[in-house]
Order: sequence, then C-alpha cells, then structure tokens
Amino acid sequence: MPSHIHDRTTIYRVVCIPGDGIGVDITEAAVQVLNTLSKALGGFEFEFTTVDWSSKAYLERGWYMPPDGLEQLKKFDAIYFGAVGWPDVPDHISLWGLILPIRKALNQYVNVRPTRILPGTTSPLANCAQADLDWVIVRENSEGEYSGQGGISHEHSPHAIGTEVSIFTQVGIERIMRFAFETARSRPRKKLTMVTKSNAQRHGMVLWDKVFYEVAKEYGDVEIDKMLVDAMTVRMVLNPKSLDTIVATNLHADILSDLAAALSGSIGIAPSSNLDPTRKNPSMFEPIHGSAPDIAGKGIANPVGAFWSAAEMVRWLGEEKAADGLMKVVESVTAAGVKTKDLGGSENTKGVTEAVCREIEKQFGGE
Repeated sequence: MPSHIHDRTTIYRVVCIPGDGIGVDITEAAVQVLNTLSKALGGFEFEFTTVDWSSKAYLERGWYMPPDGLEQLKKFDAIYFGAVGWPDVPDHISLWGLILPIRKALNQYVNVRPTRILPGTTSPLANCAQADLDWVIVRENSEGEYSGQGGISHEHSPHAIGTEVSIFTQVGIERIMRFAFETARSRPRKKLTMVTKSNAQRHGMVLWDKVFYEVAKEYGDVEIDKMLVDAMTVRMVLNPKSLDTIVATNLHADILSDLAAALSGSIGIAPSSNLDPTRKNPSMFEPIHGSAPDIAGKGIANPVGAFWSAAEMVRWLGEEKAADGLMKVVESVTAAGVKTKDLGGSENTKGVTEAVCREIEKQFGGE
C-alpha cells in the first residue's frame, strides 16, 4: 500500500539503488520519466530516495549495504534497482553483498521477466513476425541453484573441492508453480511450459516436476507442457510462437531470459520484477542488462529496459492505467525510430529519455 495520501494524491515512496556503471544512467532516466508520467496523469506521485550502495563505495568502505540496510528498505513501497557489478570486485561478492540478500530477506520469491518484440525493433530470428514472440518467464527467485549452500574444502591445495548444493523445497516449488499458473491463466492463450532437467538432476528436479503436475490438477483451464532446459533453447529459437508463459528454476530462468531478451532484439530492453506476492515487503524492479562497464559513463545505454521495469513497478503499485500508458508511449517512441545503437538507432540515453517524456506530455498532458 502507498505510504500516505495527501490532498487526494497518492504518494508512493520508492528507494533507488542505482548501483554501478550504466545502472546510474538508466536509474536517472527512469526517475525522470516516472516524474513526468505522474505529473501528466495526476492523482499520484513518487517520493524518491537514492542510496549509494555501489561497488565504488564498497571499495572505499568495505560494504554495500549498511547493517540496517534491509530494515531501511522495508520502509518503502517499492525498490528501483539499476545494476551491480564492477571489474574491481569479484562478481560473487557484489551479488551476495547486495541483490541476493535483498531478494531473500524481503521474500521476493518470484522473478517475472516479460519478453516481446517492441514496434520498430527487429528480432534476429529470420521471418519472425511480431506476434511470434510474446512470453512471460516466471523464475523461482529464492532457492534452487542460488541457495548459497555448499563450500570449498582443501582450498589452497591441488585437491580443492567445491560443492554447490541446489535446494528445492515442496513449499518453494509449490508457491512458484501457483504464481506461474495464475499468470498463465491471466493471459489470452492460457498456456504454461515448465522447464526442467530431471533426466540428469534426479532429486531436486524430480521433486520440481512432481509438484508441477500436482498443482496442474487445480488449473484444468491451463494447457501445460514440459521441456528439458537444453531442448528449450532450441524451441525458443526455432518455434517461438509455440510458447507463452514459462516457469523455470532460478538458474535455468536466468539463462533462458537472457536468450529471450536477445531474441526480442536487445538485452537492453528487457525488464524484471522481484516480487513478494504476499506484499508484506517491498518488491524490487530492475532491467536485466547489468552494469555494462564497457559503455559506462558514455551516455549511450539503452533506457528502454529501465522504462519497462518502471512500468512494471507502477503496475505492481496499483496504477495499471499509468503502467499501460507508459508502455504505449515507449512503443510509440521505438516505432518512430528513436532508438539507441543496440537497436540499430543513433540516439543516446538522454535523447530516448527526452523523447519518451515529450510523448508522455503529448499523450496525457491534457488529462
């Protein structure tokens, strides 16, 4: 729920974690667009708070989040996240120092990654009509291969042993499957594909399959099928229109959603939502593209994934009309050819951002 309502205007308190690299540029762009949207539509506004939990700060002080960081986050209605990761800090430190603790401690057990080909953009798939690729990937976000269980023994010897224990629980699987079935049911095709690797991972993923089929009995109106993850990569490329809603484990969905983003034209347009469906904690919204150190600071990052993630945040906060409106605006801008280089255009981050803001004012300024 929003923090407070003042003079019939709903105030949403959002904490921004720009993080590293292009995360800073695209967070700034998203804030500009969200402020323009709320001003044009009226009835709600955003109160943004920005925290510097970056790799640069980590190198200076030795930590990403302060000890009470998670408690600080709980005071907000939503979290907007840019990107984390920098060459000077090993990836496992930045990941486990920031984003994974947030997902786990705030019960964000669902990660949703929609994918479609936006107007004015092209897929690398030959002869792929726009309708052929319209997916929602539902990723289990709290356990599986990202559980952090395991360790390294004999670390400083030639006989080092590393173990990585994937955790699959009945409760964890069941809740992600229910969310996936509800998502599939809410979409026109009512179709859910479950991704597995139970032929090789014969314990955790066998349980994953078993729970899927048990939950499926409650959703007779949803068409289901099952794919081994390796075969799924082939199907996504060769028969994209056969897929709609997809549910997969933490690791499998992470990999497949990057493939999905590439197939839709660019990883720069792909959004994601880390959701606590119980709504007891704030949910977190982020583009999936990462910090891109190679283009950081050049002002050329594609902000579309940031805007799409912002639209998903607006939707989760309850402003569905505004979310739909923002996505229509973004699609109008891409259709008009205002794009960054990764989509074959010539604009920079600022140019795309300003074009989206102008289109918002044009479409909704009179409301």
